[in-house]
Amino acid sequence: MGEKVAFIGLGAMGGPMAINIIKKGTNLSVYDIEKEKMLPHIQLGAVPGNNIRDTVENANIVVTMLPSTENVKSVVTEPSGVLSYIKPGSIILDMSTIAPIFTDELNKMCKEKNIDFIDAPVGRIVSHAISGDSLFMVGCDNDNAFKKIEPLLNAMGTTIIRCGKVGSGIRAKVVNNFQICSIAQITAEALTLAQKVGLDINTFKEINKGTTAYNGQFQMNFLSKVLKNDIEPGFTIDLAHKDMGLAIETANNFRVGLPVGSSAQAVYSQARSGKYAKKDISALLDYACEIAEIDPPRITKSID
Repeated sequence: MGEKVAFIGLGAMGGPMAINIIKKGTNLSVYDIEKEKMLPHIQLGAVPGNNIRDTVENANIVVTMLPSTENVKSVVTEPSGVLSYIKPGSIILDMSTIAPIFTDELNKMCKEKNIDFIDAPVGRIVSHAISGDSLFMVGCDNDNAFKKIEPLLNAMGTTIIRCGKVGSGIRAKVVNNFQICSIAQITAEALTLAQKVGLDINTFKEINKGTTAYNGQFQMNFLSKVLKNDIEPGFTIDLAHKDMGLAIETANNFRVGLPVGSSAQAVYSQARSGKYAKKDISALLDYACEIAEIDPPRITKSID
């Protein structure tokens, strides 16, 4: 594509997503506060930025993929941030998972500078980011701007869902992750109970698969991670805690009660206080079994 693109935030998700853009033929200027994270991109031909200004001042599209609302606020809105240096008519594509009310505020700030803002938070996990199979939930007001960023999304993923106006993408992401994280905790509790009462985990897997209890956390994530004795992320309990907090904060802002979710959030708060904080969300199973003082279940034969 002919647009000049800058990519800021090369973490577990952003790093491989930026690599996929480069592999599809779009050169990037890249920036991450941890300079070593830029090395794989430099090796593929990306231009490293020394700072935000250096990275974005000649870009038509600036992509941000950052860990938190505060990170996006700092990178985009502070005096040394993106909005101070990009030209009117440019596009900011934010793929971070942040507070929806700040997305709304950021959109207003961009409009004042004649910048198109698009929120396109990412569904699926790190393995999908690496393979180029991510899903994007897009909030966008300007179809012409969307057409300009669409090739980037296609380079990084396989599924683009237009959710509506700016801010609808991040709202969809917050609600979806609230579901994912809540279901993960229920799954951990159910499998702990199954283990305690002596159920065979392979048999229980088939029962779950054949009923309305079926869920992706058990059948996909837990089966590919913790039940295979792998609790390396993936999607960390720390990040799940952050996303649950965003959901509850958003619910409070819009006067919606989330009583079950609030209870699940309390478990995440406790789980992240110790050794599980940086482990995969499926490690909630090991945490629950540890509390119950039982050995966690493991799959010992094919999960096909």
